[in-house]
Amino acid sequence: MNDGVVKQNIIDELEFEPSIDAAGIGVAVRSGIVTLTGSVGSYAQKVAAEQAVMRVKGVKAIAEELTVRANGAGAVDDGLIAERIVNALKWSTLVPEGRVVVTVENGRVTLSGSLDWAYQKRGALDVVRTLKGVTDIEDNIELRTRLATGDVRTAIEHALRRKAEVGDRVVEVIVKGNEVTLTGRVRSFAERHVVEDAAWSVVGVTKVVDHLVVG
Repeated sequence: MNDGVVKQNIIDELEFEPSIDAAGIGVAVRSGIVTLTGSVGSYAQKVAAEQAVMRVKGVKAIAEELTVRANGAGAVDDGLIAERIVNALKWSTLVPEGRVVVTVENGRVTLSGSLDWAYQKRGALDVVRTLKGVTDIEDNIELRTRLATGDVRTAIEHALRRKAEVGDRVVEVIVKGNEVTLTGRVRSFAERHVVEDAAWSVVGVTKVVDHLVVG
């Protein structure tokens, strides 16, 4: 697909997404590789912008260089950000209490600690990215090593076959201990996300290395 068409489709998608103020976002496309520049009002908007671009046909890769505006009358103190995160995690039904450690510096949040499941880790990240004042997130949460039941590779391949979105695409699954590496080619970022989720859904997997190519 022509880069100019892809760029216009991305601009239209960003403007169509109600959760994003697209006025400060610059878009450049070269050979299907998209670069986003400029600034947005929150970390949640930054994530939403990247997800919007992933939905556009013809996008092969994203170089995301957006910054979050943290200055001005709406700036939030680091201590208050940390307090809000701790309280939000406490109320989360997905994240076990006391298992995630939070530090905040200049709006940049670092999450550490250990959890048992990938969905708990995603739940913690989802909680943080929506809070006002957060400018970036560093994810240092570890997943506890669990004994895999059965053949991990076979379980992932069965999970992929159950996903209609993946269709007949050939994805190679390489398992080393509790680490899974995915290679092959998929049609879109959405399909790539489905494959990653299938790998994470298998008991015993603590790390997924994604080498999938979109296109």
